[in-house]
Amino acid sequence: MLDRIRPRAVLVGALLVIPAVLAAAVPASAAGLGGPSASALASASPAASPVARAIGGPQLAARGVVVNYPPGTMPRLPNVAASAFVIADASTGQVLAAKDPHGWYRPASTLKVLTAVALIPVLNPDSTVVASKQATSTVPNVVGLVTGRAYQISDLFTALLTISANDAAIALTQATGSFSQGVALINAEARYLQADDTVAVDPNGLDAPGQRTSAYDLALIARQALRLPAFLKYDQTMSARFVVARRKAVGLYNQNTLLTTYPGAVGGKIGWTSAAGATYVGMATRHRVTLIVTLLHCPALTEINSAKKLLDWGFAADGKVALVGTLVGPRQPPSASPASASPPSRVDVISRSHAAAANPSVLAAAGFSCAAVLAAVLGIMYSRRQRLRATGRPDRSARDRV
Repeated sequence: MLDRIRPRAVLVGALLVIPAVLAAAVPASAAGLGGPSASALASASPAASPVARAIGGPQLAARGVVVNYPPGTMPRLPNVAASAFVIADASTGQVLAAKDPHGWYRPASTLKVLTAVALIPVLNPDSTVVASKQATSTVPNVVGLVTGRAYQISDLFTALLTISANDAAIALTQATGSFSQGVALINAEARYLQADDTVAVDPNGLDAPGQRTSAYDLALIARQALRLPAFLKYDQTMSARFVVARRKAVGLYNQNTLLTTYPGAVGGKIGWTSAAGATYVGMATRHRVTLIVTLLHCPALTEINSAKKLLDWGFAADGKVALVGTLVGPRQPPSASPASASPPSRVDVISRSHAAAANPSVLAAAGFSCAAVLAAVLGIMYSRRQRLRATGRPDRSARDRV
C-alpha cells in the first residue's frame, strides 16, 4: 500500500502525530492555565484541586475551619471574615489552624510576593531595564513608568512591594529577557516551593483567566520570602523616592500598615481587586517565634485587622495546639542513586525547574523527533518505490500484496 501514500499524505500523517504526542507531553499544570471560570475560582474547594489531599497533610483537604484544640482551657480561634486562611509557624512549618487552605482563589497583589521571591535571586539589583509599552500601559500602573526610560532593578522591587506597582511587576518580569520567560520563572518557583495550587498569568496579580492561588500556597511563598534578606529589605521600606522621569519623582509609602500598627511585624503584602476581594500575607515575630498569616477573599479593608486577630491567637496557641498540617519544604529532584552524595542545593533545583519551565519538555521534544523520523522513513520508502518503477526493476514487496 505504500505506492498509494503520496508525499503530501506522508507529511500530513506526520503532522497529525505531533499534536497527539504534544498533548500527552503537556503537564497537567500547564493544561490548567485556561483555568476555571471567574465564578468557579471564587468558590473552588479542595475537591477541585488535585494536590489538596497530598500537600501538607490530610486535614488540610478540608473546606471549613480546621483546628485541634487541646484538652482544657484554650482561647478559641477568632471568627474572621475570610473565605480562606492559614496561620503557621515559619520556623517549624507547623500549621496551627486553617480554613479552606487548598481552595483556589484569585490572589490579587499577594501574587507580587511570588514575583519578588522568584525574580530577586536572578536579577542584578544594580542593573537597569527599559520600560516597555506593555509595562507603561498597565492599568492601573501605580508608579507611572515612562516608555523607553531605564529604571534600576532595586528601585522597581521597592515600588513593587511598597505601593504595589503593577507597572514595576511587568518591567521586572521582562528584565529576565522576555515577559514569557519571566512568567515561566515565576511559575517554576511555585513548582519548586510545592505551591501547586498556584498559577501565575499576570505577575502583578491583576485578575487574569486561569490565575489562582491558595492560602496554603501563600504561606509557602511567604516562608521562602522570609529567607531572602533582599526581599525583607524592600518589603520593610517605609518610604522612598522614585524618580519616574528627569523632572518627575514620586514618593513611595508602604501600604502594609501591619508594619506600623502590630508589634513584631516583619513584613507582608496587601491585595485587592473587585473580583478577588481583599487578600493578605503577613509575618510577625515575638519571643523568637515567627508566624505567617494568609487570608483570601475578605471584605474590603478588613484584612489587616483579621490578620492581627489570627496572629494574636497564633502566638497564644503556638506550642499548645496540635498541628493540623505542615508547610512542606521545597521540591527535591529525584536522586540519581540511593547512595547519592550531598543533597542538592536550592540553586540546583530551581535552575532545573526554571529550565524546564522556559523550554519545551523532553516529551514534547521527543514527540517532534519521533514525528520527524516517521516522516523521513515514509518519505524514503516512497522515493525508493518511485525510483524502482522508473528503472523498471521488480518490486521485492510485490509478493506481499494480493
